[in-house]
Amino acid sequence: MALYVVTGGAGFIGSHLVEALLERGEQVRVFDDFSTGKQVHLAPFADRIEVIEGDLCHLEQVRRAVAGADYVLHQGALRSVPRSVDNPVASNDVNVGGTLNVLHAAKEAGVRRVVSASSSSVYGKREDFPLVEDVGELEPMSPYAVSKLAGEKYCKVFTELYGLETVSLRYFNVFGPRMDPNSAYAAFIAIFAAGLLEGRKLTIHGDGTISRDWTYIDNVVDANLRAASAPDASGEAFNIACGDSWDLNRVIDKLRELIGVDGEVEYGPPRAGDMPKSQASIEKAKKLLGYEPLVQATEGLERTVDWYRQQGTLST
Repeated sequence: MALYVVTGGAGFIGSHLVEALLERGEQVRVFDDFSTGKQVHLAPFADRIEVIEGDLCHLEQVRRAVAGADYVLHQGALRSVPRSVDNPVASNDVNVGGTLNVLHAAKEAGVRRVVSASSSSVYGKREDFPLVEDVGELEPMSPYAVSKLAGEKYCKVFTELYGLETVSLRYFNVFGPRMDPNSAYAAFIAIFAAGLLEGRKLTIHGDGTISRDWTYIDNVVDANLRAASAPDASGEAFNIACGDSWDLNRVIDKLRELIGVDGEVEYGPPRAGDMPKSQASIEKAKKLLGYEPLVQATEGLERTVDWYRQQGTLST
């Protein structure tokens, strides 16, 4: 039994990782400041995990969190492009400074490997789809994207300079159960699934032709578990996606079909920093991680809608 530390373990992605690790029989410690993570996400297995409340920006707290750990799955971050546009300093402090603290503390503690959450946003203006990790320039378009790219660079430097094994996973638009539709920076699918179920009028930023490689949460969990132990992955960055791309209008049409409502939608101004399209090549992840998408977009949307339907309230 290995000890895994999950930073941001009370969040959407982090709590799914905690659950999967426990199912596998691992020992789990969660490090979270609960600014966006929620105790309710951990409640079903609270008696089986250790929880340390702390801030990624405080090195001593991070040191305490990773002490004795075998692996660190670093999910803690200030997510969202719009949030970073509103407050670039905070995004930098947490996503860059916090990641550096995790890497430094992990090196000191003799951690075997750090798997760090990055983002498809690091590609920015690229148009050579599907996006390949090691081909072309990275041109981030937002402070969030810059912060994630800086985190990747720190991971690679810590591998090459200090011998700390690291893997960066570039997530492409993750969605699924436990996403909070009420956050000011909630993800598109969470907002629209919940909004259509509640009969609310919804707004799309732009004309709905922005497209994304929508990635169900189970795929991301599987990729993290593989990345923690894959023998030839250290020092590398990997796209974690399905290798497909749906525009927003197509997603809305599918949600309407699943929910059985027309759902009034209006179109508004595009958001600053948004990429027009993302679509990943997942060949590198297939080759070095043994990764294959477990759940494609259609099934993921079905599962997500079912989960929201089952909730007594959409504010969980």
